Amino acid sequence: MALNIPGVIVMVFFYLLVLGTGVWASFKSKKEQKKSGADKVEMALLGNRSINWVVGMFTMTASWVGGAFIVGMTETVYTPSKGLILAVIILSSSSLSFVVGGLVFAKPMRDRKYVIMIDPFQIKYGKVPAAPLSLASVFMDVIWVTGTLTGLGATMSVILDLPYAVSIWISAAVVIIYTLLGGLYSVAYTDVIQLILIFISLWLCVPFVLMNPSSLDITETAFNHTFQAPWIGTLQTDRVWRLIDDFLILALGNLGYQAFHQRTLSASSSTTAKMTCFVAAVFIVTFGIPPVLIGAVAASTDWNLTSYGSPSPFERGEAGIVLPIALQHLTPSYISIIAIGAVAAAVMSSADSALLSAASIFTSNIYQNILRTHASKTEIQWVIRGTVVVVGLVGSSLTHLSNSILIFWFIGSETSYILIFPQLVCVLFFNISNSYGAIMGWLVGILLRLLCGEPSLRLPPVLHFPGCTLEDGVYVQYFPISTFCMLCAFGSTLLFSYLASLLFNKGLVPEKWDVFKVKAQKSPQPQTPTGRAKGCNDNVNLTENDSPQDALEPMIMTTC
Repeated sequence: MALNIPGVIVMVFFYLLVLGTGVWASFKSKKEQKKSGADKVEMALLGNRSINWVVGMFTMTASWVGGAFIVGMTETVYTPSKGLILAVIILSSSSLSFVVGGLVFAKPMRDRKYVIMIDPFQIKYGKVPAAPLSLASVFMDVIWVTGTLTGLGATMSVILDLPYAVSIWISAAVVIIYTLLGGLYSVAYTDVIQLILIFISLWLCVPFVLMNPSSLDITETAFNHTFQAPWIGTLQTDRVWRLIDDFLILALGNLGYQAFHQRTLSASSSTTAKMTCFVAAVFIVTFGIPPVLIGAVAASTDWNLTSYGSPSPFERGEAGIVLPIALQHLTPSYISIIAIGAVAAAVMSSADSALLSAASIFTSNIYQNILRTHASKTEIQWVIRGTVVVVGLVGSSLTHLSNSILIFWFIGSETSYILIFPQLVCVLFFNISNSYGAIMGWLVGILLRLLCGEPSLRLPPVLHFPGCTLEDGVYVQYFPISTFCMLCAFGSTLLFSYLASLLFNKGLVPEKWDVFKVKAQKSPQPQTPTGRAKGCNDNVNLTENDSPQDALEPMIMTTC
């Protein structure tokens, strides 16, 4: 198969459109920054907290509707051991995640004017105890970049006959460039263009896929074994708890991502932040329908009648790239070319969010607060740019590890679910939580999860829970181990926080041993300002242990 020249031309057009939007947004960002006198760092990370609900709902939805989402949903429905049941779990849990985020987290986070998600940890616990959570968050974003770029590389290599590595590196370069140019403004406004492209392109492909002559009616194959097991999937009683576990991982684990909170924190008000969450909850289901239908058609296709031939993608071990295979062999060439634009747009809309998220966490919570506490604003801006480049390069380099999008997807969500989510709940809503409890909760959670094993990482289990079975020489846990680990981390955080507070406040342990100063520990809620400022950034409030040199730290709260 020769290089698909028309497809390459269309891809160049898509990339130039997105890149042009990013450049325009960067100029808009600079103009807005000069007009308002906003801090350059906050402008880059939060768009001066001026994102309206229309742009907000686009960028919130686009952050989740990425290459991993589109390609992964098709893989889920097509794979016989998963099917529509798991796809519905993914869609409903993702939707519920936005609802919970809007109801529980959007208002307190936005009203307290945090800059990044880790801020409440640094304010209450200090810099060092918050560092592991910062590193975990950066790791999750790197995995996110890897998952989204994997989806794009697989699609472009199949449809355009471009080398897998070339497809990934070109796309990564485009994303990095426009993210560097304008920060959140570029990311938000390019998300608008990308989401429109995704919606039109995917729905345009669906009729052609459904009407192709090589596939049977998907309603006939949903419950009958034809070319493979029914694509609706099976709900086995011994796997119910594992499915519930997967549902909770995605529903609550997504709330531990900086990208989600970056959207609510950049909103013009807490009401706008909540509205963007609720609209995104509806939008993400709408965008999940086309890949579900394509996966169902792929499972209903006699591949021997297509140019792909036999055996099927599943039998060849190519279930992870079944979306581009279906588009290439079940639709006219001009339709498949348009579809690759949708996947490329989806990948860039998620990858840019992950890049900016990782840059926000590393710059504010690791570099500025631990490595270089007296860094200038100019230096911080260059660190943000450097982090965007490094995370993009590392995420792109990891794409060779696996062609299954779901592996990267669940690793990131599970890390968030066990390590970040319970800690976030504790620091925001439980006054008893402190540094000692946070550290113990983090250690308990990660240690238990490692002891439970993970087949996809070839990590054998040490702890065998009820339902643990040996399948094809590999132990599989059907117990909800992730939820168990999360609850243990949550309980450990509160228990050890209480014990530490009791020991130090009652004088049972010498105060000189209190390295994290439990007695003096602050609430994550910012202090009430002593005066009103004329401009939004004219007046800053420092906590009692901060020095004037810390004036750029993210725990600073500004008031209008």
